[in-house]
Amino acid sequence: MAKANRTPLPSLSQQATAGQGHSDKRVALITGSSSGFGLLIALVLARQGWQVLATMRDLSRREQLEKQAMQEGLQAQIAYVRLDVNEDTSIAQAVAGIIQQYGRLDVLINNAGYAAGGFVEHVPMEAWRSQLETNVFGVIAVTRAVLPIMRQQRSGMIINMSSISGIAAFPGYAPYATSKFAVEGFSESLRQEMARYGVHIVLVEPGAYRTAIWNKGLSAIHTAEDSPYKDHLEAVLAYSRHSSQHAPDPQQVAQLIGRLVNKRRPRLRYAVGQGTGILVWAKRILPWGLLERIIDRVLR
Repeated sequence: MAKANRTPLPSLSQQATAGQGHSDKRVALITGSSSGFGLLIALVLARQGWQVLATMRDLSRREQLEKQAMQEGLQAQIAYVRLDVNEDTSIAQAVAGIIQQYGRLDVLINNAGYAAGGFVEHVPMEAWRSQLETNVFGVIAVTRAVLPIMRQQRSGMIINMSSISGIAAFPGYAPYATSKFAVEGFSESLRQEMARYGVHIVLVEPGAYRTAIWNKGLSAIHTAEDSPYKDHLEAVLAYSRHSSQHAPDPQQVAQLIGRLVNKRRPRLRYAVGQGTGILVWAKRILPWGLLERIIDRVLR
């Protein structure tokens, strides 16, 4: 259950750098904008002339984005808003402030999330709940807050950042894969519900990229000293480290989203990254037993 925030939050006018009054610019809200994909997406959209609401749990972490925005002369295009996807009050106040100030919301990008891992037997239930709270219930909560706005506008786009792990799951990352499989199903249903209102739902499914989620995930692996899965886990982690070191530039994902927000009829799914197309094809075509053996061989 999402945690209620018991302390009053500052209004958007206190948080944001943008001016007062309704905007004639297209408005995009991005969760988890302090680093990684969220930061890069904010810059891409700002360059296109969007009014970007870059949200994050802790506004003190906005320095990197703020610095890059200043270097490019994009200060007026980006406003910084406190939004914790695990706090109902935070979400409600942020969305209400955005509508009061800008009068519209054209795009929501559900980007906030993290990766937890470990073999299922060793991952405590608290870790499972925390993973799903942020990656699944956080996405649902923010989405529900903006749906009435987009439905009444009869326009809008919601981009949910999934993962190739939402299509094919690997050993050692069951909590993360579980959360992304859930986001996939949620998005499929929501897309059908909102189609008649002109609201598009899109899944972006990145493979491995050089973002902070790798470091966070590798530091949040749950295991035990005498684990019977030790050798298998070490093989998985070695593969993950190799992938993170040789992963492509995450700017590719930001540029993709920069194109998607301008599409009139976007598809549901966009897999992106090295090997993602092959994996999607293999999951669809190959018998599961064969795919399982291929994954096992790759990880070893």
